[in-house]
Amino acid sequence: MARQRLILLLAVLLPAAAMGDPDGVQDFCVPDAGKGRPVELGLLPSYPCRNPANLTAGDFVFSGVRAAGNFSPDTGFAGVSVTPVQFPGLHTLGVSFARADLSAAGGVNPPHYHPRATETALVLAGRVYAGFVDSGGRLFAKVLEKGEVMVFPRGMVHFQLNVGDTPATVYGTFNSENPGIVRIPATVFGSGIRVAVLERAFGLTPEEIRRLEKRFGPPKTAEVED
Repeated sequence: MARQRLILLLAVLLPAAAMGDPDGVQDFCVPDAGKGRPVELGLLPSYPCRNPANLTAGDFVFSGVRAAGNFSPDTGFAGVSVTPVQFPGLHTLGVSFARADLSAAGGVNPPHYHPRATETALVLAGRVYAGFVDSGGRLFAKVLEKGEVMVFPRGMVHFQLNVGDTPATVYGTFNSENPGIVRIPATVFGSGIRVAVLERAFGLTPEEIRRLEKRFGPPKTAEVED
């Protein structure tokens, strides 16, 4: 009897564990943040849905990825992330997407991960060396040609590097409307972690750490205990 109960419990819990965002209870829900107010990701669950009778095709079309974003002079990377903040029509659909552009011969999307989503990356132009590292430290990487797709499992550190002579463009999709992103260099060297920790962890000198901290910006406000 106990075994049957365990099997029943697993049958209930496992499908829920495999899902990304919760399933919607209606066809769609374009959030209404109030007149003139922008949509905020953290407040999405609290927004009412706009009246479907007042929606048009334009509410389900987004043109913001037709062009590249602003390139970083340090990395040669330009990214345009699209969540319900930029495209409210995505709300409750369990998806989001992004455009990544890499400058010719060396543009890089630095190591990062998405804590809440798996990503599929389609190369639209160029040649891109892409890969991810699993929890055991194993690297899965190869050069992707135009038209090829690679998947980056949720929570796995991954990267993209342009190895061609022309600019590269990658289109990424996520199985969550709020995938989140944790950029490894900025998180480690731009978050205000004590220098002593970074010295011991990476074998760097204080001068090297200060140089990296300067590059990756001032620390974000955080609660730190002495």
